Amino acid sequence: MRVFLLIFLLFAQKLQSSNLFTSLNKVNSTYGVQGEKRTKQWYKLIKEQDSGSEWEKLHITNSFINRNVTYSSDLDFWGKKDYWSAPIETLGSGFGDCEDFAIAKFFTLIALGVPEDKLRLMYVRQLTINIPHMVLIYFEQPTSIPLVLDNYNKKIKPANARPDLRPIYSFNGSGLWMNKAKGKYMKVKNSRGVSAWSNLVLRMEKGELIQPRN
Repeated sequence: MRVFLLIFLLFAQKLQSSNLFTSLNKVNSTYGVQGEKRTKQWYKLIKEQDSGSEWEKLHITNSFINRNVTYSSDLDFWGKKDYWSAPIETLGSGFGDCEDFAIAKFFTLIALGVPEDKLRLMYVRQLTINIPHMVLIYFEQPTSIPLVLDNYNKKIKPANARPDLRPIYSFNGSGLWMNKAKGKYMKVKNSRGVSAWSNLVLRMEKGELIQPRN
């Protein structure tokens, strides 16, 4: 999974390179004018918010993604049972499921300079509606209670203020953690990680975009 770090650096460089216009043309041809507009706004956010505090970056990112993406299941929108979208696919199409919201926020915050070791994608069970769910969590300090960035409850709250979520496991490019009792996390050694994550970062490296099924 450490290969993710190199892949992301390449991705981040592309965001600020002279190939931006070509990338926007590709978004336009795949998702149309509105998809290009949302992507331009995302690029602008990354450029303009780079010098803000981490607190500001968290709230601006959470609000932007939640505002610009409408929930849709992978099967309904992409015609696939489980498809993890790259941020440009999510913003370009304007649709995504819980994984896509969390992934878009994760990459946006890294592009804004938030250290990766402060961020994890976390699988939970959403107890209110009793379904599997994914959120992004942020640790200000390694031992602090993480903040939860969610598309279901759009207000950022500490994890201990979200009794509707039951953590299962979390991960980022550096590893995978299993949730233990009393909010403790145990890093899983020698894990190969999540195959969907590996596929995602490889597609991002290639700049692949897919079209919705409709």
